[in-house]
Amino acid sequence: MFVKNKNISRVRALLPIVITVLVLAGILYGASKTQEQATAQALKMTEESIRRAAVQCYALEGIYPVNIDYLMDHYGIRPDTRRFVVHYQFIADNLLPDITVIPIK
Repeated sequence: MFVKNKNISRVRALLPIVITVLVLAGILYGASKTQEQATAQALKMTEESIRRAAVQCYALEGIYPVNIDYLMDHYGIRPDTRRFVVHYQFIADNLLPDITVIPIK
């Protein structure tokens, strides 16, 4: 009976440490997921703002811009080039360009 009580004492002594480790792991996992969601949202917003600016340019000027620099100079878009690579492929004056935003890892 003495050995059984000694094992229970060890488990009780380790329980707070185990709980603390589990809580910290949960917090780190949650922070990681939150960061992933924030990056995904920023990527989506960047792509949408470029697309809206291109459509606005077409509505006002009658043609889609040849490159993204035109949108940056005349329509005020500022993609975060430290976080994203913007692929803007002009197709024709009257066709929406292919716009892809890719996160930099």
